[in-house]
Amino acid sequence: MAENYRKALSRGQREYRYCVTRGHYPYLSVLDEILPPERTSMGTELGLIQVPTQFIVGTKTAGRTTAFARNFMPLLGEKTEFAVKWEKLCQAHLKEGIRDPIKVYEYMNRYYVMEGNKRVSVLKFFDAVSIPANVIRILPQRSESKEVQIYYELVDFFRYSRVNLIEFSKTGSYAALQRFLGKAPEEPWTDEERSAFHTTYYYFEKAYYANGGHRLRSTVGDAMLAYIKVYGYQTLRNMTETEMKKSVAKVWEEITLQQEEQPIDLKLDPAGTETKKTLLHKLGGTKPLKVAFIYDKTPETSGWTYGHELGRQHVERVLKGQVETTSYADAIPLDSNAVLEEAILDGAKVIFTTSPLMLPASLRVAVDHPEVRILNCSLNQSHRYIRTYYARMYEAKFIVGAIAGALAEHNRVGYLCDYPIYGMIAGINAFARGVQMVNPRAKVYLEWSTVDSLADATRRLTDRGIDLISFQDMARLKDGGRTNFGLVRVDSDGQMNLAMPVWDWGIYYESILRTILNGKFKTEEEAKALNYYYGLKSGVVDVICSNKLPSGVRELAEVLKQAVINDICHPFSGPLVTQQGTTVLDSVTSSIPVEQIISMEWLLDNVVGTIPTYEELTAEARATVDMAGVKKAKKDQI
Repeated sequence: MAENYRKALSRGQREYRYCVTRGHYPYLSVLDEILPPERTSMGTELGLIQVPTQFIVGTKTAGRTTAFARNFMPLLGEKTEFAVKWEKLCQAHLKEGIRDPIKVYEYMNRYYVMEGNKRVSVLKFFDAVSIPANVIRILPQRSESKEVQIYYELVDFFRYSRVNLIEFSKTGSYAALQRFLGKAPEEPWTDEERSAFHTTYYYFEKAYYANGGHRLRSTVGDAMLAYIKVYGYQTLRNMTETEMKKSVAKVWEEITLQQEEQPIDLKLDPAGTETKKTLLHKLGGTKPLKVAFIYDKTPETSGWTYGHELGRQHVERVLKGQVETTSYADAIPLDSNAVLEEAILDGAKVIFTTSPLMLPASLRVAVDHPEVRILNCSLNQSHRYIRTYYARMYEAKFIVGAIAGALAEHNRVGYLCDYPIYGMIAGINAFARGVQMVNPRAKVYLEWSTVDSLADATRRLTDRGIDLISFQDMARLKDGGRTNFGLVRVDSDGQMNLAMPVWDWGIYYESILRTILNGKFKTEEEAKALNYYYGLKSGVVDVICSNKLPSGVRELAEVLKQAVINDICHPFSGPLVTQQGTTVLDSVTSSIPVEQIISMEWLLDNVVGTIPTYEELTAEARATVDMAGVKKAKKDQI
């Protein structure tokens, strides 16, 4: 047994020298020196739990701290009484295992030993994964600190999972993990589920460090969650260690992205997308680029899909001879993964998936087929293997809101929205801002078609006597024609379309495909995820005004449009006040950064209505919100 102590002593001395030469404290941390005694006396007993050995970092009091190096290896000589007791514990562990639990205090998911320092030292020497311990938890004071917020999310997560070994560097990750494991918010874990997760986590941790995880600033938990988003938890759980190591290597770019504090880079306007036909093109020596468009529904039943189909037809026409397009409809009812694989087998080298619902399939297939460029129509998604594209529709909504404000005779305007996803809240607020700018007395009454139905949401507005309503942007073909879209006057004589925000997907697709054809698509690659987010200036969104509008209102709309395009006017310049009375911006000369516009979860003070909770939404809407919903509407926020 003396041989084991000599090895442990050598490891302790080596750690001590390492710390000293780098100016680090070489001994164990002491909780009583971190927190005042009155704080530690207010702890909560958690009972007997398994404590991850790597999170045991110090002692409760200063009594024995200098007997150990920072790594819990001994520093006292071989002839000391300490060494004799350590060796006896070592012998007991090898014969029958150390069973007596230690006593520890936990603070910010780090553990400080009150009783059992030598037991911890021996078990760390033999690389024990966890140690049974009676734990007293000391809660930090709540604050705006991200570390404290994440810790309290862990406290909530531990309450129903009893899992304390996984840590994250971003808020919302514990709730996301619960969701990706297929469990409802706060649904308790069974002992079998917990045991299987521990095993899977430790295998993943080995694969993570084997691929170079020690060089990253992110945590093992960040990496594991990123992996699960691509392949799912069950795939990970069923892998061998060897398979896991190889699979983790395949998604390494996705994992490295997690260390970025701001992982998304927004490209707000296209640049240099012109293409020239080479001599080979002219002679017919280069085959056209095969491009696939994958739709979640059909153009006949979905106005959204119909718009993308018009975009496909546009690029087929303007890039004739350079691209060859194919469309695949109803991918969600079928199998998005299978449809993507079919498109690749058909020769597609570029694939556009036109719904956030196809984001998981897009990501997984992109990892398996790095030779194919896959782009998903969604916003605020941080993935390295695919790019996303969306439009700054809030710019057009701002102009339509100004039109509505000018026409609101009774100071009431209705607004119908569908999904509480990224980009939609900005559209509501931009519309309300436009109304407010022209008519400070007017209120915007907000209803959601995905709480029950479009007809019910419309009825709730008309029952209030509201006759000026902003409907959804796309014509709903199955509802009997192209009437309920854009800003509409509803009265006893019927409906009158007044103005409409327009998505021009053809210009968007043409712009992206030209960057691929001229080679600039690849040069845009960088360490962050790339989201295309074009607006009025690029032509991918616009506002169409009816001739039935008064000429002065049409002129106002055109002036605002040119002002937005030329950065003279911004939809979100101050002053801006929320429904709760919080001043978001008080200066007329400043505006909200686009990153904050995307992630808006508040409504302006002239909006009457709320963002729906997850349980209020229809089943179809919940599926979309799971993929791209704002946090306020996620099911883990219920």
